[in-house]
Amino acid sequence: MAVNRLMKRTFDIIFSLIAIILTSPVMAIVALGVKLTSSGPIIFKQERVGLNRRNFMMYKFRSMKVIPEGAMDTGWSTKNDPRRTAFGTFIRRTSLDELPQFFNVLLGHMSVVGPRPERPYYVNQFRDEIPKYMIKHHVRPGITGLAQSKGLRGDTSIEDRIEQDIFYIENWSLLFDIKIIWETIRKGLKNAY
Repeated sequence: MAVNRLMKRTFDIIFSLIAIILTSPVMAIVALGVKLTSSGPIIFKQERVGLNRRNFMMYKFRSMKVIPEGAMDTGWSTKNDPRRTAFGTFIRRTSLDELPQFFNVLLGHMSVVGPRPERPYYVNQFRDEIPKYMIKHHVRPGITGLAQSKGLRGDTSIEDRIEQDIFYIENWSLLFDIKIIWETIRKGLKNAY
């Protein structure tokens, strides 16, 4: 078990370093695009629940308008979410908004592959509603996962995603991670918005 964790962490560090180096020109262009098309910070930070139910700040390029002080956050983004900017719609459809999460991987908050992290509010809600939901917190959350590689993201069933997360955790291998990364790239992050 310890060898598997070390192998996965080593893979995560090497993969994320290479990804950051290779995508740094793209990240610079996306950062400029966010800055030029809307006011507010370039990076969006949001509290998520990770390994062993520890909270961390997940990074993304900001794709939505800044919520005014005191306004209520309406939660998950939907396909035609009015909070999104025009450029934000583009970076979400192409999943370029997710690139800063490679820094979360380097910091040890996330893995390249694993169950997607949720906000604390949703974790508290789902833990009582969905059997075995909390199992996903036995591993680091991922930038992508088995559920995402099968097109389960956005407005898809949380129960179906959890079923895939549990299957992933129970059947993990480095080869399985590579297959999931390949499928995620090949399918072009279907259902991204």
